[in-house]
Amino acid sequence: MANVRDLKKDINYVLGDIIEAAYVWEYTNTDKDNKKSEAIIDEAIETFDALIAKVNDKNVENRKAHFKAIGSELEVKGSALIEKINKLV
Repeated sequence: MANVRDLKKDINYVLGDIIEAAYVWEYTNTDKDNKKSEAIIDEAIETFDALIAKVNDKNVENRKAHFKAIGSELEVKGSALIEKINKLV
């Protein structure tokens, strides 16, 4: 990551797009139960809060490695959430 601001933007965009995709699924599948998509939205919000808290943590020895780990965690959790959206029936 180039800097903290870009990392925060990446977190916001990735998880925002996932939440938007879950809402689109809900609107296009009004006849189906929304509990699974709501759980995905809640998980995305919890992930956002956790990652932003990690970014804002000032008690880190190696900041570069710390931010790289956060970027990797965002990629892993984002991919998992996308898979959950794709598996909605």
